Amino acid sequence: MAERCLSPGCHIGVILRTGCLYRVRFAEERMPQTPPFAAMFDSSGYNRNLYQSKEDGCGGLYYHDNNLLSGSLEALIQHLVPSVDYYPDRTYIFTFLLSSRLFMHPHELMAKVCHLCIEQQRLSEPGQDKNRIRKIAPKILQLLTEWTETFPYDFRDERMMRNLKELAQRVTSGDEMYRKNVQQLLQNLLRKLATVSQYEEVLAKISAASTDRLTVLKTKPQSIQRDIITVCNDPYTLAQQLTHIELSCYGDRKKSRNLEAYVEWFNRLSYLVATEICMPVKKKHRARVIEYFIDVARECFNIGNFNSLMAIISGMNMSPVSRLKKTWAKVKTAKFDILEHQMDPSSNFYNYRTALRGATQRSLTAHSSREKIVIPFFSLLIKDIYFLNEGCANRLPNGHVNFEKFWELAKQVSEFMTWKQVECPFERDRKILQYLLTIPVFSDDALYLASYESESPENHVEKDRWKTLRSTLLGRV
Repeated sequence: MAERCLSPGCHIGVILRTGCLYRVRFAEERMPQTPPFAAMFDSSGYNRNLYQSKEDGCGGLYYHDNNLLSGSLEALIQHLVPSVDYYPDRTYIFTFLLSSRLFMHPHELMAKVCHLCIEQQRLSEPGQDKNRIRKIAPKILQLLTEWTETFPYDFRDERMMRNLKELAQRVTSGDEMYRKNVQQLLQNLLRKLATVSQYEEVLAKISAASTDRLTVLKTKPQSIQRDIITVCNDPYTLAQQLTHIELSCYGDRKKSRNLEAYVEWFNRLSYLVATEICMPVKKKHRARVIEYFIDVARECFNIGNFNSLMAIISGMNMSPVSRLKKTWAKVKTAKFDILEHQMDPSSNFYNYRTALRGATQRSLTAHSSREKIVIPFFSLLIKDIYFLNEGCANRLPNGHVNFEKFWELAKQVSEFMTWKQVECPFERDRKILQYLLTIPVFSDDALYLASYESESPENHVEKDRWKTLRSTLLGRV
């Protein structure tokens, strides 16, 4: 089967850091329990206490120092399927469910898993051993639960839902308790899918509402137009509301267009910052807005919201804003210089990565939800994962799946699993959120025009562009 490359559109939010896998024997007849994400981590990235010793080669899988390095695709699929005395490690489940889509569609994997469960556990036999079913049923249901909770989007495919229901029906036949478990599983899955659909609808409405704000400028006097400071005059409160948006967004990265929408949110925030700065007519008002956003950016840094921080800095560095020399002359830029230094892209964002490690350490030892917040610069996170994937082969020369590569990918994004589960501790302000998400922002041309209207062009190129923009956007000569 042909391999498919991992692009920034693939699922990236569900790999965990680990080094190998282990077998667990269940003495009691109950649903197998898996540890929380944080319990699987230690400072080195591996929890050695979880794993038992293994031979170098075992059933088509190759290990070294207890680490699974490679295996045939069929052997890896087999290792995913529970048996009466075996349940796969949760980290293996996550990593394989993620990486398998490089080689096959989720519905193809689900079909194979269903076939193995039915054939190996003799679920298709009319006189099946009820005692055996009681032992294997909770483990199969747990695997299905982990799949539906981690990758709910997979189950938008009718083939996935059909296989899910068929397998669940076979393992719960004649047992009322297991039927209730399946009913709860399906209800939770449908609720998650409904939430994803609603989120996509909101994104579409926001996109449709974000028309050019110049129309508003031409029809309303400046004195009655809303701006960010009239809506929220406290930088810390705005940073809190930006954090609400970031956490609600990056907890739902389930599809390529939603990943793109997250990048679009970053761009929107950058353009909103530039729009708010270029819009005021008076120089002192523009300077006040710049200082306001510097304070917002500083609060984002203190919170651990690096994505909003970078978006704000990007907006303030856009050419229509940076050319406003008379405005910047009235701004105290010392705090801004410090923030720019923290997000300096030189040396592969060394300063940012150092700050991110500090925020991560704070999160691990946090005593409050506020201290647990870590929101990475999302585009750089995607870039890191993409280039790590592109730099390593999916298969080894012997045809084995290069599972060592997937462990490395797991280490790269392990913190993400913990970060995205943090609930925002700040109170929501609907008025501020509505403004941030729906107020129209200037286009590039509109930003340049507003900038030229605020501070006159300095050379012939700028003067010619100003005339063209006035004619095109305002119908003036």
